[in-house]
Order: sequence, then C-alpha cells, then structure tokens
Amino acid sequence: MRFHTRKWVKPEDLNPNGTLFGGRLLQLIDEELAIYAIIQLEISRTVTKYMSEIDFVSSAKQGDIIEIGINVVSFGNSSITLKCSVRNKLTRKTIIDIDKIVMVSLDENGKPKKHGKTKIEYVKDRLEDK
Repeated sequence: MRFHTRKWVKPEDLNPNGTLFGGRLLQLIDEELAIYAIIQLEISRTVTKYMSEIDFVSSAKQGDIIEIGINVVSFGNSSITLKCSVRNKLTRKTIIDIDKIVMVSLDENGKPKKHGKTKIEYVKDRLEDK
C-alpha cells in the first residue's frame, strides 16, 4: 500500500464520542481518491461510482495523525479501481479498509469517457516524456 496523504485529527473532525467521525473520514478518503484518480487518468471530471463494504477497524482521536493509502487494482475503459486503507501514522494501527472503489471519468455531458490508461503513471515520468 502506498500512503499518499497525512491528516491531523482536529476538534471539528470528532463525533460525540470524542473520536474521528466516520462521515468526516469518508469525506477525506473520497477527496483523496478523486485527486489520485484525476491525476492518474488526466481527466478532471472523474467521480466516485462505487465503494465496497466499509470496515471501521479502529478509531482515531484528536491529535492523532492519520495517513491514507491507495493501491490501483485495475484500469477499465473509463474507470480506475482502487483499494484504500487508512492507518494511524504513529501506531500503524489500521482505522479503515475499503477493498474496492471505482472511479469513473466523465465527458462534458456526464457520460463515461474512455481514458486510454492501462498502468500507473508517475508525474516525474510524464515530465521526462515532454
């Protein structure tokens, strides 16, 4: 798993139990996945189509640093399928695992758009090609 982003759990991220609110965590995950997919597919209109079962393994509290990891599972014609894991940066304890997330690229009419990608590309490699 490649961990891309770190977030600090702040007071506004907490639920009444004083731990990280699940909805806030899903918002952070969805944003991170969208950014990752847009960069990979090079299409700014890329949206979340599907998330498999979400398993909250543990929680985080105020002051914890969490990190979001993403792996590419596969590329479709207009989609990219990802796997995501969030863990506590310091303890390495898993907070949530999501086995399958499908992100779809759309055209200006909101219809699936072919992206032509078949493998992970890194920005440094794209810069070398130009």
